[in-house]
Amino acid sequence: MENPLKISTITGPTWAGCSYFSSLRYPGYSQGDWDGLNLGAHCSDAAADVAANRALLRQSVPSEPVWLQQVHGTGVLDADAYVPSGTETPQADAAITTQANKVLAIMTADCLPVVVYDPLGGVLGAAHAGWRGLASGVLERMVDQMWSKTATTGPLYAWVGPAISQQHFEVGAEVREAFLANDAHYGMYFVPAGTAGKYFADLPGIARYRLHQHCDGNISVALSGECSYERADRYYSYRRQASTGRLVTVAWLQSQA
Repeated sequence: MENPLKISTITGPTWAGCSYFSSLRYPGYSQGDWDGLNLGAHCSDAAADVAANRALLRQSVPSEPVWLQQVHGTGVLDADAYVPSGTETPQADAAITTQANKVLAIMTADCLPVVVYDPLGGVLGAAHAGWRGLASGVLERMVDQMWSKTATTGPLYAWVGPAISQQHFEVGAEVREAFLANDAHYGMYFVPAGTAGKYFADLPGIARYRLHQHCDGNISVALSGECSYERADRYYSYRRQASTGRLVTVAWLQSQA
């Protein structure tokens, strides 16, 4: 019997041949600190509730998602070569595919979920990017791996999903310096906060800039404009509450049949 609930989602521009969305917090089966549609199995939530939430998600995607163990690194999983093994989850912060209906999944609770699509090359990528991942080049590495999967590349399209907005993401000077060390242009993405040595960082803006730079401008990047910190009614936020759930952003290439 089909589950009586149906998940709520948000998506971006329409891309022919590709589907993607981010889950919203409600409705869902988790309770307490994780109240809603918590899809993270590593958050100390009741396993049965997470399983029920994932079953609910499964009704809205064409296959079981490829889940990742995200570590704020730059590892990129080739989902086409991945063979599930028991309960082990591959450790990576991005995944790519050229196969239709292969569902890539990225979990977040303030960090950026980033979907990149090459319609001409027929390759799709999804990444988890906090400030560490951005500074270390997770997006660039994912795009490079996407390009390595196809002989033909065209204009790319990207969507940066719901994440913490600049006005709520206060960081130390070391975060700003991690970016400025490579490019003085990053200074525009950091606004001084009220406390000395603190700044408000614009992660979506940084992601868009890095993608444009790496792709020589041959990419269109759309930002969701949604702040995970501000909207407790729609999103989980680790900055707002450390004990919390995880949203998921899923993406897949559509079957041509």
